[in-house]
Amino acid sequence: MGLSVQLTFQRKLLVFSIVLTTVVIFQSSCGKADLGRETGLQVPRFVSLSSNKVNVRAGPGRRYPIKWIFQRKNLPVKIIAESDTWRKIKDHEGIEGWVHQRMLSGRRWAIILGETTLIRKDKKNAAPGVARFEAGVIASLEECVKEWCFIEASSYSGWVQSNKIWGVNSNEGD
Repeated sequence: MGLSVQLTFQRKLLVFSIVLTTVVIFQSSCGKADLGRETGLQVPRFVSLSSNKVNVRAGPGRRYPIKWIFQRKNLPVKIIAESDTWRKIKDHEGIEGWVHQRMLSGRRWAIILGETTLIRKDKKNAAPGVARFEAGVIASLEECVKEWCFIEASSYSGWVQSNKIWGVNSNEGD
């Protein structure tokens, strides 16, 4: 009797494993973001630098050489991988490397791309302008609604089209 119960349990476990594997493969093929091994949060995801000096290393650990030093607090970066307490990041220029998790903040920021960008009072092209931000300005990202994001920099705030900034996912705000 005990062997029969054990075999039934093993069959159920095998079926469950097959179903779970199928679900994971299906989600991956649908383009959904993966979950980070260490945090369980989406990868990739946007965060920002929490310091004016952040060492970017060739690998996940202090034994790896420093490839780059970011010197801009609040710079938005994309986490593209996780390993223990280290995060592989990528910036708006495509620079990649590993940083310690304590050098990152979950606070969202965006950087203005391209040329001077008009920040608008409302989320429509016909809305009056509030300010013009130069390329490279870093603004606090407050929310996104469809293709528009509400940002704040200095004493100015308003709406900008999401394709004019870096630091948001293409489907954010949908």
